[in-house]
Amino acid sequence: MADPIRIGMIGMGGFMNRHSEDLGKIPEAKVVAITDPAAENRANHKKRHAHLGPAVEYDDYKAMLKKERLDAVVVASPHTVHYEQIMAALDRGLHVLVEKPMVCRIDHGVRVVKKVRKTGLVLTIGYHRHTGGTYRYVRREIAAGRIGKVQAIACFQAQEWKKGTAGKWRQVPELSGGGQLNDSGSHLVDVMLWMTGLQARTVSAQIDNCGTRVDINSAISVRFTNGAVGTVAVIGDAPGWWEDISIVGENGAFHIRDRLGLTQQLGHRDAQMVVNADALGGGMVALDFIRAIQGKQEPVAPAECGLRVIELTEAAWKSGAQGGKPVVVPRSKV
Repeated sequence: MADPIRIGMIGMGGFMNRHSEDLGKIPEAKVVAITDPAAENRANHKKRHAHLGPAVEYDDYKAMLKKERLDAVVVASPHTVHYEQIMAALDRGLHVLVEKPMVCRIDHGVRVVKKVRKTGLVLTIGYHRHTGGTYRYVRREIAAGRIGKVQAIACFQAQEWKKGTAGKWRQVPELSGGGQLNDSGSHLVDVMLWMTGLQARTVSAQIDNCGTRVDINSAISVRFTNGAVGTVAVIGDAPGWWEDISIVGENGAFHIRDRLGLTQQLGHRDAQMVVNADALGGGMVALDFIRAIQGKQEPVAPAECGLRVIELTEAAWKSGAQGGKPVVVPRSKV
């Protein structure tokens, strides 16, 4: 049996707990080192995930990269430091699993994509919807032309984000890079582009910071290069969680409703059915990462996805700052 893939973990709060739980189920992976500037975060993680076995602790990720013999890293630190940590890991020949958003600036996204292509290393992003059966099914059916040309998209996400992140780093732009649109909203933007394969041409955005330093409520209108129109509503000051996605084509539509599942319409209004696509999903981002390192598959959320998300996000921020003036979404050359 081959030696396990040796993993170092950067940023021990928040969603790193999910990755630790998943990695503990993968025999081919072994967490050998963890790093976080806060001793409390490191202690809490080791206590909660004792099943992972002993791991060397560091308060500086650079020291961990220099001293430990690693094959890969998982990055779940504040958003604005993702770029430097990704590049540092790639420079040392390490594969990278990074939480969303991959980066907070378009130029950083371009450099990451180019670096990954140059090195041939694996980089995948924690867009867990890429491993979900419903989203895989819709992507497959759209690619197969099941509903014809996509004409319109409506995406809606509501969370208690403002309340839940009050007083924390996610509302500090120097650390978060932005608000709800750049955080949970990143999932929505990504899966919209990933499922449809569409490219945004222009956006017009109305953004409300709701008395904070970052975007909380965003209403974005999108025109795609194929002529389709779309709306993306990311509401961070909501009383609860909800998410809807509708994709309408010439010959049918898909409607994904939070906790209610997927409905597919083909042809006339009565030709609809509820689709159970669970068999197409059920994977884990961490398992996808390990299999990609082993050469068994391609990453399902590669660096290019992160670049496309920040391209649209930056354009939306720019439009919002200009009172909703339409802004061209750049298509970076990589």
